[in-house]
Amino acid sequence: MNPQEIFCPNIDCPARGQIGKGNIGIQSRKEKRFVCHVCQRTFTTRKSTLFYRLHSDPQLVLLVIALLVYGCPRQAIVHAFHLDERTVRQWWLRAGQHCEGVHNYLMGQCQLDLQQVQADEIKVRTQRGSFWMALALTVPTRLWLGGAVSAQRDAALIQTVANQVRSVALCRPLLLAVDGWWSYITAFRRAFRTPLPRRPGEGGRQLLIPWPNIAIVQVIKPRSDEVWQIQRRIVQGGVQMIEHLIQRTQGGGVINTAYIERLNATFRQRLDNLTRHTRRLARHPETLTAGMYLLGCVYNFCDWHQSLRLRLCVGRYGFRWVQRTPALAARLTDHRWSLEELMIFKVPLPVWKPQLGRGRPSTEFRRLMDRWVQ
Repeated sequence: MNPQEIFCPNIDCPARGQIGKGNIGIQSRKEKRFVCHVCQRTFTTRKSTLFYRLHSDPQLVLLVIALLVYGCPRQAIVHAFHLDERTVRQWWLRAGQHCEGVHNYLMGQCQLDLQQVQADEIKVRTQRGSFWMALALTVPTRLWLGGAVSAQRDAALIQTVANQVRSVALCRPLLLAVDGWWSYITAFRRAFRTPLPRRPGEGGRQLLIPWPNIAIVQVIKPRSDEVWQIQRRIVQGGVQMIEHLIQRTQGGGVINTAYIERLNATFRQRLDNLTRHTRRLARHPETLTAGMYLLGCVYNFCDWHQSLRLRLCVGRYGFRWVQRTPALAARLTDHRWSLEELMIFKVPLPVWKPQLGRGRPSTEFRRLMDRWVQ
């Protein structure tokens, strides 16, 4: 129990979310509780993790989640461990919500040179009709950038994914590979724009400047007489830049969406609700969203990726392979995470901002502002 690695989870505390400020002390080692000397609140080490207020054995919960993530049917887990199906679903939803917070926090803290991004959507059949799950992947590191679930395959679904890609992208040459649906073109063009700063006293609508060096390509697969005819189309960008990005990110080849299709296959293989011709249909869209974030985080942080390994020379004639995860290749972390490490990761709260009211602030209030507001 190291208080220097813990932050106060109280949303009303001026020291919330800040590590190493000296305000956290140990309240009970036996019960594993800390105390914040600013707000005088006590909290357990499980606060802000998957296991907070969960009375089940953490190792059993991790085992069940690991089986679900790798495609084990829920009914088999229920019979093998003598659990209630509602309990397993609750663990699944809690794990998905936790991973959603981890993904949004870690991806929101980084800016990456994506180079090439591929996007696609999966049609999911549920008991309430068909849903659509849109995903985005960066090719050089195989990093899953995000996704969205919607009952309609419309422009709003694609715009959500495009905004997620834009939030982590640096203004560098970028190749966007999508299918033949024109909503991708509109969504990415809207996302990759920067508002032009206004002059003092200037009114009217703010001017949006498109990003330079953004290339958009399409892979269209019309089917006629049981034969697929692949058409590759350049919508935006120069040929030389597209060829350079393809050579740099995938070592040559042609315009394709093979990498996002492999990710789609991984999702369909591991999530029983996404398997074709399955009888395990999802009942609620929250189940799909939780599964998407849970599997996406496990894919990014916990799984070795065969195509990302590096050949390291050892001695004069020998060599060995160094395995990497997508997050490790993207330098989001320095090691492979275990499933337990993912589930106990604590997302820091936003820094406390004082709400100034009318009148002169008190001496105690000014002291808190000088101490905690950085």
